[in-house]
Amino acid sequence: MSQALQGLLDLLDLEQIEENIFRGQSRPAIVPRVFGGQVAAQALVAAGRTVPEDRLAHSLHAYFLRAGDPGAPIVYTVERMNDGRSFTARRVVAVQHGQPIFALSASFQKHEEGFDHQAPMPAAPDPATLPTSQERLRGYDHIAPDVIEKFLEAREAIDLRYVDEPPYGRFGEPREPHSQVWFRTNGKLSDDPLLHVVLATYVSDMTLLDSILLAHGRGGWATGDVVGASLDHAMWFHRPFRADEWLLYDQESPSAHGGRGLGQARIYTQDGQLAISVIQEGVVRAPRQH
Repeated sequence: MSQALQGLLDLLDLEQIEENIFRGQSRPAIVPRVFGGQVAAQALVAAGRTVPEDRLAHSLHAYFLRAGDPGAPIVYTVERMNDGRSFTARRVVAVQHGQPIFALSASFQKHEEGFDHQAPMPAAPDPATLPTSQERLRGYDHIAPDVIEKFLEAREAIDLRYVDEPPYGRFGEPREPHSQVWFRTNGKLSDDPLLHVVLATYVSDMTLLDSILLAHGRGGWATGDVVGASLDHAMWFHRPFRADEWLLYDQESPSAHGGRGLGQARIYTQDGQLAISVIQEGVVRAPRQH
């Protein structure tokens, strides 16, 4: 296991300070606030720590309320909403400096058999044929070196490969609002199902708003032609998967209006199983002219 991946796992391994109360640490992100995927993943860890092991996460719905301070710990309080015969529900509030910064509801289910169908996996090239983040980013002369280093540091634990040029790689003209990314952790993980769900939650916030930027020919946060932040995030976990094996993140944007943009996506295993559905809305604005 890489040192970067172990560091990420340590970041997601919360300290329990009281029954239903946990504390997590933070680290700087590409932008000067806590990375939203980190808060969502840590909140899901907190919820999962209060649920029987035979109940697996099947959905989460979350709101980003305030920007997180990367220099301060985050306290997660879990409310046990329901413990039914098949489903378990939890609500988690993340607090910094006495104020809520994030709220998550998550539901867990005992395994059961049922109807089965899925949307087919879209065409995508083999991830082994695509450049790594380092190979791609090192070739961009138009992005400041310190920004490139921040990107690489943020993705050191994750092998993330764009199928086409990312928004910050080629911008200026609108493109189809569709983006594909292959990802997996840079190292093997244990067999704990919650860990794989948590890692997928962490990664899901990295690129989901890309398709909005593509539709308007914007490079995004790396180039400074957009300001924005995640507003809410929802995920449904349909089938078992491993975050240390290749997953295809197929993303698109059906709408942007009123300073907000919507991204929706499906995540498939490499053998074509639909593992996760994701929807996120974010603030996406052109920078104010001074």
